[in-house]
Amino acid sequence: MQRVALVARAALLSCLSISAPVVAQTLTLAVGAPVTSLDPHYHALSPNFAVAEMLFDGLTGFDARAQVVPRLAESWQPVAEDVWEFKLRPGVTFHNGNAFTAEDVAFTIARVPTVPNSPSSYGIYTRAIQRVEVVDPLTVRLHTNGAYPLLPVDLAQVEMLDSETHANPLTEDFNSGKLAIGTGPFRLISHRNGDRIEYARNDSYFGDRPHWSRVSYRMITNDAARTAALLSGDVDFIDQVPTSDIAKLRNDARVQLSETDGLRLIYLALDHSREGPTPFATGEDGRLLPRNPLKDVRVRRALSIAIDRAAISERVMEGASTPTVQLLPAGGFGFIPGLVAQRGDPDGARRLLAEAGYPNGFRLTLHGPNDRYMNDARIIQAIGQMWTRAGVRTSVEAQPWATFVARAGRQELSAMLAGWGTSSGEASNPLRSLLATYNPQRGFGGSNRGRYSNAAMDAAMETALRTLDNERREALLREATQIAMDDVGIIPIHTQKNIWAMRRGLRHDARADELTRAQDVRPAQP
Repeated sequence: MQRVALVARAALLSCLSISAPVVAQTLTLAVGAPVTSLDPHYHALSPNFAVAEMLFDGLTGFDARAQVVPRLAESWQPVAEDVWEFKLRPGVTFHNGNAFTAEDVAFTIARVPTVPNSPSSYGIYTRAIQRVEVVDPLTVRLHTNGAYPLLPVDLAQVEMLDSETHANPLTEDFNSGKLAIGTGPFRLISHRNGDRIEYARNDSYFGDRPHWSRVSYRMITNDAARTAALLSGDVDFIDQVPTSDIAKLRNDARVQLSETDGLRLIYLALDHSREGPTPFATGEDGRLLPRNPLKDVRVRRALSIAIDRAAISERVMEGASTPTVQLLPAGGFGFIPGLVAQRGDPDGARRLLAEAGYPNGFRLTLHGPNDRYMNDARIIQAIGQMWTRAGVRTSVEAQPWATFVARAGRQELSAMLAGWGTSSGEASNPLRSLLATYNPQRGFGGSNRGRYSNAAMDAAMETALRTLDNERREALLREATQIAMDDVGIIPIHTQKNIWAMRRGLRHDARADELTRAQDVRPAQP
């Protein structure tokens, strides 16, 4: 009874003085995107990677500015043109006490491309490795097919598993918690799919000790409910702050914001795979068009220039985005100076449609999620109106993320809104995943929902991946990006700004890659 009274008193004091120094050891976060799996190699999706970063570690990692930093590897260097040597950190153990060694590296790299039914494989990050050489328990050499400068970057996305514990890993066993065992700063207590994940601090962690002894990681996909949970004190911290709430929260003495320019690209993918009818493009009579209009670059350009990106940024995103017509924000490695978004041009779009043989336009359905990205349903609504004004009479269909991504992965859609977080800050990342010709054996095009393919783009990209000289590699990445943008392989819309909100008394290291991790939140006063 005395303990209950003390807890109640502490809760009352927190409500009365929300700006007081934080003394509680439990953190409750609410995130806006659902986590689809705890298997760190199943689905290359930012929410999944964020929770995996709390349970597992890679050989390398990214800091808040998307720079590569040491994690399970203390150092790395090329020892030949086609060989990278990694020195592992001594004394690291998994949550079950097993030692982390070079054998675990070899096991993990072999496992990554074999995960069954992966909707977006992590295999793209290990495909360059031809052979793993275990030199000793703390030294591993990774042999590549020729020069491959991006290996330390790629491996920052690959969480290491235990060759003993994970000998026969099933994705379901990670989700149940049975195999959710890593070297990370937190251990798994429980996982309720689509609802919450409970963590406890790993007191044997090799790195900086997290402040929180317990973490409750809740998934609240409704924007209003997430903000309400923060303001009521039900949660301490939220991500994906609704744009409609930003001004209100800035002026609320109970909370504070954490923000930074992000690397998340919001874009449209189009059906490039079908020569004949595409399922959601019809004539005025509702019948499918005999050939896919999206295969014509003039139609794709018309759809792109019909979009007023600045208006979306100003009116829909309320300033929480930057309009773009390329893959990276300014400063990214491979960003093309001078390639900037223009105001929408519906008249120019109509002329291009007429040139392509559609003087009266056609009908199209634009699909997208309604619970994954900031204002996703509102964005497709705005784009649908802009396309309709340009002559493509557009219906929009917004669905829950799980339903939408399954349909997109099966190539059931004609035009769809999606997003991609470029964690490395280099154009090779979205080029390989979103625009490279789909080739699961080579690990290319894992998230190429529209099955775009351009041999010239592929060639420039692949040459860049083999080029050690940074200046030459960036020139090749710009060339590949320009080819894909001229060909309208996808239609970029904007890059998001990353905004979090928290109760007073906390501080947060805002990350360009938008990951929401408990280890980045600490009391404002030590």
